[in-house]
Amino acid sequence: MKDISISAILDSMHGHTAYMTDMWENCVDKKQKRYTRSKFSDALDVMEELGYLKKYGYKTETTYTKITFVDTADQIGFTNNIIFTNETKIKKALDRLDSKKIFIDISKDLNAHKFNKYILKDYDLFLKSIISMFGLSSSILLTLQNNPNPDLKKELKLCLNQIKEFLDETNETLMQYRGSNERIVLQRILNNKIPEPGFLKI
Repeated sequence: MKDISISAILDSMHGHTAYMTDMWENCVDKKQKRYTRSKFSDALDVMEELGYLKKYGYKTETTYTKITFVDTADQIGFTNNIIFTNETKIKKALDRLDSKKIFIDISKDLNAHKFNKYILKDYDLFLKSIISMFGLSSSILLTLQNNPNPDLKKELKLCLNQIKEFLDETNETLMQYRGSNERIVLQRILNNKIPEPGFLKI
């Protein structure tokens, strides 16, 4: 997975609306290299989920338009909805992942194990929701750094604390009843999903 800057994606638009192809060509990493087109497309999907962009059209005619929230209540409501949705998905997945060895087994070699397809589905749902929460936290930290609105900052700090508390509780549940080797592997899996502040892990 690679980190991609939220600001770099927005700056690649050079305006309020832009074609996806133009954005991809304008957005480069720290080494001035373009991201793969599929990775960049995945990043745009996340940007849409986080409320930065709205997608229109398809294939070569795909365009994105920047979204601006009207007021603090709208933005906080949108943020809380993302938090609630991911909390629900994570809890649901954890309840179904009853195999204590699934995380360490999958981390070794997914293809070497014949897991029940529903277990794999829940595992993927768990990881996707965890990544979404990390991405939201990164987005909030970027807003706290750059937005001058004190009311918005106050509410977003509460959202950030809520995410942290939930993820801490989730981590405690994951580590319960696991051996030291499995804890190390599982923690490594999760740590590798955490982006730098202001970045997305794609």
